[in-house]
Amino acid sequence: MATFADIGLAAVINIVTALVFLLAFAILRLQPFNDRVYFPKWYIKGLRSSPTHSGAFASKIVNLDLRSYLKFLNWMPDALKMPELELIDHAGLDSAVYLRIYLIGLKIFVPITFLAWAILVPVNWTNSTLEQGPSKLTYSDIDKLSISNIPLGSLRFWTHIVMAYAFTLWTCYVLQKEYATIASMRLHFMASERRRPDQFTVLVRNVPPDPDESVSELVEHFFLVNHSDHYLTHQVVYNANKLAELVKEKKSKQNWLDYYQLKYSRNQSQRPMMKTGFLGLCGDRVDAINHDTAEIERLSKEIAAERERVTSDPKSIMPAAFVSFKTRWGAAVCAQTQQSRNPTLWLTEWAPEPRDVYWQNLAIPYVSLTIRRLIITVAFFFLTFFFMIPIAFVQSLANIEGIEKRAPYLKVIIDIKFIKSFIQGFLPGIALKIFLIVLPTILMLMSKFEGFLCISALERRSASRYYLFNFVNVFLGSIIAGTAFEQLNAFIKQSARQIPKTIGVGIPMKATFFITYIMVDGWAGIAGEILRLKPLIFFHLKNFLLVKTEKDREEAMDPGSLGFDTGEPQIQFYFLLGLVYAVVAPVLLPFILIFFALAYVVFRHQIINVYNQEYESAGAFWPDVHGRIIAALVVSQLLLMGLLGTKEAALTTPFLIALPVLTIWFHIFCKGRYEPAFVRYPLQEAKMKDTLERAREPNLNLKGYLQNAYIHPIFKGDDDDEDEEFNGKLEQESVLVPTKRQSRRNTPVPSKISSSSTPSLPDAIEENPER
Repeated sequence: MATFADIGLAAVINIVTALVFLLAFAILRLQPFNDRVYFPKWYIKGLRSSPTHSGAFASKIVNLDLRSYLKFLNWMPDALKMPELELIDHAGLDSAVYLRIYLIGLKIFVPITFLAWAILVPVNWTNSTLEQGPSKLTYSDIDKLSISNIPLGSLRFWTHIVMAYAFTLWTCYVLQKEYATIASMRLHFMASERRRPDQFTVLVRNVPPDPDESVSELVEHFFLVNHSDHYLTHQVVYNANKLAELVKEKKSKQNWLDYYQLKYSRNQSQRPMMKTGFLGLCGDRVDAINHDTAEIERLSKEIAAERERVTSDPKSIMPAAFVSFKTRWGAAVCAQTQQSRNPTLWLTEWAPEPRDVYWQNLAIPYVSLTIRRLIITVAFFFLTFFFMIPIAFVQSLANIEGIEKRAPYLKVIIDIKFIKSFIQGFLPGIALKIFLIVLPTILMLMSKFEGFLCISALERRSASRYYLFNFVNVFLGSIIAGTAFEQLNAFIKQSARQIPKTIGVGIPMKATFFITYIMVDGWAGIAGEILRLKPLIFFHLKNFLLVKTEKDREEAMDPGSLGFDTGEPQIQFYFLLGLVYAVVAPVLLPFILIFFALAYVVFRHQIINVYNQEYESAGAFWPDVHGRIIAALVVSQLLLMGLLGTKEAALTTPFLIALPVLTIWFHIFCKGRYEPAFVRYPLQEAKMKDTLERAREPNLNLKGYLQNAYIHPIFKGDDDDEDEEFNGKLEQESVLVPTKRQSRRNTPVPSKISSSSTPSLPDAIEENPER
């Protein structure tokens, strides 16, 4: 068992590591040649230029102002100075709400830590249960601070129950205030003066096929009839996935061509050569510049042909469209109502922000989404409960006797002391680390396969699965000390009432493990985040190998983004640990407080100076954050009940039954009261904004603003002539045309523009005599 000395040593090591990272960052950020690595957001916004354009060569690389090094820690107060409203304007609401998660952690755990150390720690410490226990019982001084030091059936358990109620009430109070605040911030943000295409646009899916009309004509006529006063324009969805792949391949070839041309310009005595095989490791040896030039010409022809096919082939048009309206009110009505008698057709939802659209998934047929999600659900189940199989395979190799039995000719090598130590001590750990590194990528691929249509939805789904994976395999797996499949097998064979007891018994024993986990992952990991070692190395490699112009240098910058799919589950895991151990082992709480405080400062700096968000969802992820904190609270209550059940506290344990019930009721209340602000847009707010905008901009050309907002980005590339030709075709398609349908049940009124085609209204009335 870890002692105070062991924890102290681990703390010193991690604190020193974190300080080294922070000191390295503080010095590296002052160097002019690193400016685009540590302040890329200001370059993207056009508010910053290269720090030195003239003077000595050394001054362009190294900061020679010695006085600046005396203020190398100024980045910390600077990161805290920007007001929240200015931060929202600078980085968006998503970034501001993300930072509030760390603030919520501080708001929740600062009072809880104070109460726990002032009341629970003395109550636990002043017992001698562990000292008077069996001599074979192994414990440390840290365990004397936990609930394990309370004797069986003691009345002191009342203190823990009262504290559990106090912690729950305080957590719910903070969550309710934050939910109300963030819901208000979201509505205010959406009603702000900044106009965005998604405020006027809905995504229509599952457009029914019609033998007489194209998808574009069908969408146009449907909305002219059913939303005649508010419909403005639409953009059908194209399956341009193959075209996007060709453009991506061409860009890659162009990067390599730039590299070889730059290499040749520096040394013209020899032409650069390359191999045409796999990864350039095999195949014929050819002139690299000529080969890539020919490849780019070939790809340009294929791109032109594919572009023409996409615009002319009806099969490349999906039964979906982005439909824009004249007012926000009209868009809100359409997005939040059922459009047809058949609830599976003409499905409408709010269109994501154009930057947020995940265009590849728009080509997935709607009918296949349910099957895809079922497949991924099953796959995630097996991933969660069998993830130890590849690790177990490596661990079986770590068995020296097994290796010698299977490969006796390796015995001479294996018997070397260093090799044996490496196989037994390092190989299993390396395998586990590698798997956990690739896990977020696997989960994101799963989300993409499911067919979500926007990046924010992809990240939210990946985050929920990452959190569940951590809960089962890191939290429960560490407590029970077995694979998730073994846990599942054990849980199946016992009654549901025994599961909290099984887990509860192991919770106090694992407090020291999670303390070391928090220090390694939370302290040193967060300090490593601000150093940005990987982007630093890649930027300088690109700058040396590829950069020829200022535009190339801008493209070499890698600002990155918040990474909600990986960052938020990490935060939620600390909420889980804090809430579970607040009553059981309060010694863990100060370590969590340090994590939240350090992470808040670091990520505030990153959001202000580095990260450039791919999209803006106006804090749409907050209900997921709230739900996971509530889930962690309920888990902590159930596990405390299970733990007290093993302490023969029969008189006190029943008083905890009300806690999960009240917590779930609180969640239902918040869901009903505040969640609509995250899934709907109030018609009152939309009407007010429309009225205000008409008064301020009576001559606004809204159609011109929305006409090309939702064109696939692949048609907004560098080939200006081709793009203008394509956009011209789109504009021709958007002109209203007379209906070609023989049966006019859906369009019993004439088109406002093409009124020459007069519908046969009497026929429509005869077909519906009941009307």
